[in-house]
Amino acid sequence: MPASTLELQDREAESRLTRSPDPTPTPPTSPPTGRSLLTRRTLRFTLGVLWLLDGILQLQPYMFTKGFAHQIIAPVAAGQPFFVAAPVRWNAALIGMHPAVFNGVFAGIQLALGIGLLLPRTSRALLAASLFWAGGVWYIGEGLGGLAGGHVTGLVGAPGAALLYGILALAAWPGRRLRSPDAPSAPSATSDPPPRWILRVWAALWIGFAVLDVLPGNGSSSGIERDLSSSASTVSPWLADLDRGMTHVVHGSGSGIGVFLVVAQLSIGLLALGRGRLQRAALWTGIALALLYWAGGQSFGQLFSGQATDPSTGPLLALVGLAGLSAAGARSSILRPRRPVGRATRAALA
Repeated sequence: MPASTLELQDREAESRLTRSPDPTPTPPTSPPTGRSLLTRRTLRFTLGVLWLLDGILQLQPYMFTKGFAHQIIAPVAAGQPFFVAAPVRWNAALIGMHPAVFNGVFAGIQLALGIGLLLPRTSRALLAASLFWAGGVWYIGEGLGGLAGGHVTGLVGAPGAALLYGILALAAWPGRRLRSPDAPSAPSATSDPPPRWILRVWAALWIGFAVLDVLPGNGSSSGIERDLSSSASTVSPWLADLDRGMTHVVHGSGSGIGVFLVVAQLSIGLLALGRGRLQRAALWTGIALALLYWAGGQSFGQLFSGQATDPSTGPLLALVGLAGLSAAGARSSILRPRRPVGRATRAALA
């Protein structure tokens, strides 16, 4: 083919590219693709299972005796200011008068919450009910998780299981589903992820744990040893051996373990406020540390002691971390839009 003909064809192609704008608009954002690690629906289902577990634990024979009031609830008032200690003592005295009746009511409420959260039609109403119940339990049952007294740490169950139940219920509240532009009538695969504010709650929890550890008597090696060995006499032998083994490790590390925990918890909280790999690393590290706390200072919630009322904060804190990972993943997917290739772009590439 003559060179002049090739040049003429090139000029015509350039002229078409100049005159024909890309007919396909580029959307500013597109819904995230793929499957979310944890959706609000999955979170509601998990909360239902946890409330069922609490209701079953409340049906243990010990809970129908006065020991539930005098040995489980009343000691929570120790070391607390008056505005916390007084309601807790009043609650313990009231339950102690008719322990079987009150405990039956408590078990029924928690079983109803669990069943209602597992049913789609009643989940919204039961989420609202669980917020009120968790708030009451946290105040007059757990004494605000011991936070007002300043003698608790994340290792032994701060800030209280009931508070985490309330946070998770808010995070599981149904939101507006993201819809795909290709199929406006159908929700996308990752619709309804947990809200982004759960990341700030996660950061506040871990920064708060670091603050609690620097209070007098909390973060020292002797304080950590005390927390690890406090439940050794009430758990099964293998759990007692685990607690003693961890206590021995802490004793050998000296004061360095306290400094390490403060720095680790502070880093988990601050890095979770960022983005990218460091944020995900902080979330996964916090989940692992929460489960380690559950095994050590919380002895797996003493679930087999006959006196446990909930699984303690370890698994609930890990669930908050998983919700944070899902929220962060959904956000990063939205921030990476997929630019469609128009006809003019394809022609230029050709």
